[in-house]
Amino acid sequence: MKKLFAILSLGLIIVGCNTTTNEAYTITGNAKGVHNGMRVRLAKIDEKGQQVIKDSAIVMEEKFTIKGTVEEPGIHFLSIDGNRGNVIFMLENSPINIELNKDIPMESEVTGSTSNESYKAFQKGMEKFREEGNTIMSEFRALGKEEATEKRDSIKKALDNLRERQAAYPLSFVQENSDNYFSLNLIGLESNRPNYDVVAYKKAFESFPSDLQNSNKGKEVKEILDKKYEEFQKIAHLEVGNMAPKFEAPTPDGKMVSLDDMRGKVTIIDFWAAWCGPCRRENPNVVKVYEKYHDKGLEIIGVSLDGKQARQQDPKKAWLEAIAKDKLTWNHVSSLMYFNDPVAKLYNITSIPATYILDSEGKIIAKNLRGPALEQKISELLN
Repeated sequence: MKKLFAILSLGLIIVGCNTTTNEAYTITGNAKGVHNGMRVRLAKIDEKGQQVIKDSAIVMEEKFTIKGTVEEPGIHFLSIDGNRGNVIFMLENSPINIELNKDIPMESEVTGSTSNESYKAFQKGMEKFREEGNTIMSEFRALGKEEATEKRDSIKKALDNLRERQAAYPLSFVQENSDNYFSLNLIGLESNRPNYDVVAYKKAFESFPSDLQNSNKGKEVKEILDKKYEEFQKIAHLEVGNMAPKFEAPTPDGKMVSLDDMRGKVTIIDFWAAWCGPCRRENPNVVKVYEKYHDKGLEIIGVSLDGKQARQQDPKKAWLEAIAKDKLTWNHVSSLMYFNDPVAKLYNITSIPATYILDSEGKIIAKNLRGPALEQKISELLN
């Protein structure tokens, strides 16, 4: 099931267009290379997220047929006993033909279902991103052991740009195709992603025809959106463009430092901890950025989420040792309360490393930037 949901979250399985006027479906399958007597199984995902068998058929002379009805178009899976993988397609009440690829079921050809046309269009767009990624990685591999720092940086930027465009693609597809089940389902599938833009998806959903909004899938998606939007409203003040919440917290020697003390400076609020491996690996990059831009007006407040727990019996000692070892020469604060730190809770920090980048007026300019992206943003603000 984990593999199945990974496929779903990547947008590789989607629901297609409007319902048909047919009252039943007939799946006619051509199963070249599949032996007589092998069973083909039709399955779907239930409300608990489990794949359940809906029907099956026996392959005879490399052919099979399955008949039935569905209330509305939906994701279904076709598998062959003894073979790994599924044919993933939109099932609706219409004649459907499947040219089964027994070796790579995902590459089977499904025709006759109009719902699948939007799915195919989306897949075509995703394939372009995959091809572009393969080209970029080929360039990277061609470098071998050659240092080529400039070229490697260029490839890294190209990959970052590709990831950004690929991440934005589902939303743009929904916005441009707001009249079909494919886009409706895509809204729900994408809701499992981090950084889900619930405001944009909610607006897109509200532009769908009323019959789609009131369908079973539409009601399910609306429930997801309403819950996500309610959660978003609780932290909307932390969105880019808003003023960063003010705070005051103790330094290692017990003095108080406030965010107001940084007013007039571009500021990074860096949430980290001595026990956090990814944080410690990122620290050298933060040090480099600080040393390069501090004299130009950059300040950093490191908010440590160290605290007494199973892996830390002396959190203050671990905190101070990490500051010294990683050569973090900026402001540091912590209540040593792990994720219950008041500043962490104020900024809705649920995982680290996490960063907020503020302009000289205290407005949130960006969040959670690392590596070259962090330096690039600071450079834009100070150069």
